[in-house]
Amino acid sequence: MAWTVKDKTVLVTGATSGIGLEASVELARQGARVVLVGRDRGRAEAAVAAVRDRAGADVPGASYLLCDFSSQASIRALAREFAAGHDRLDVLVNNAGAVNKVRRLTEDGIEMTFAVNHLGYFLLTNLLLDLLLASAPARVVTVASIGHRSGTLDFDDLGYERGYQIMRAYARSKLANVVFANELARRLDGTGVTSNSLHPGAVNTNIWSGAPTWAKPVIGLFLRPFFISPERGAEPIVQLASSPDLDSVSGAYFEKGVPVAPAQLAQDPDLAARLWKVSAELVGLG
Repeated sequence: MAWTVKDKTVLVTGATSGIGLEASVELARQGARVVLVGRDRGRAEAAVAAVRDRAGADVPGASYLLCDFSSQASIRALAREFAAGHDRLDVLVNNAGAVNKVRRLTEDGIEMTFAVNHLGYFLLTNLLLDLLLASAPARVVTVASIGHRSGTLDFDDLGYERGYQIMRAYARSKLANVVFANELARRLDGTGVTSNSLHPGAVNTNIWSGAPTWAKPVIGLFLRPFFISPERGAEPIVQLASSPDLDSVSGAYFEKGVPVAPAQLAQDPDLAARLWKVSAELVGLG
């Protein structure tokens, strides 16, 4: 039977605004039971109401869970709460993300951008892996960025104690996303669970609200006219989550809806194995 998200359970992180919300609306329109994850209860409730209103009367279910992806304890609580309330997970969309104009540490002592954008995905996916495997065929969709192409992975200074810059930190986290998605695909080969990553495009969302004050006029004047809408930015997420043509596709990176070769670093199996090991250590997984 061809893949469809109708009547499937989909968990979308970073779902209360932007491309996460738009992807949730469209997946609900296609008949998925969508669980939206956000940090703020009020915004999460509003997002669920928007999904139900915009997706139509036939929405099989839309609900929310709360999580602060800068906190490993919060991510663990999210995984426990989701598993307690659901007997399956057909699609996990790793979408929550942030940028930080200055170097900040999480409560776990990890540089904020790397912690939220990469380790959050890594920890949540691993905590929910048994449920994904039990639900196979299932999919993991990781939202990365074309910015990964300028990223580096210095294992002696992953947290940029030296030379922190907003775009360096962001590019590193996005490179880690692609490396992680590819390594996850390798580890899940033959299980029926696929793992792919994507660049959603330059999307007009509020993620860059964390940019330095001096940069915001530059973004507004020179870059924002070229941004695409959140609706368009959500399309490749929906594609990877719902397209029956991708049943057997795993370990691919997509730009503009088509698989393309990622950066050379993202294709290095030794680097992927090392990142997995270090990430596991940083989040306390065996």
